[in-house]
Amino acid sequence: MFEIESPIPGVFYRKPAPDKDNFVEEGDHVENGQTIGIIEIMKQFSEVKSGASGTVREFKVPNEGTVNPGDVIAVIDEG
Repeated sequence: MFEIESPIPGVFYRKPAPDKDNFVEEGDHVENGQTIGIIEIMKQFSEVKSGASGTVREFKVPNEGTVNPGDVIAVIDEG
């Protein structure tokens, strides 16, 4: 199990834009370094990367949820 933590405070988005699909869904396979979402702070956007390869077990933060540094955004089952 690998926990993806927020590196910065801000608003977490699962989509690249409001009219686009989510970067990934629960149950999807992700590769190490794959973008799973973005965090916006003061109109600046930072990608959130997976950090491990495996299956996305769950998102701990909803789309447009507020995060602080160290908050767990998602959990990946490695493998």
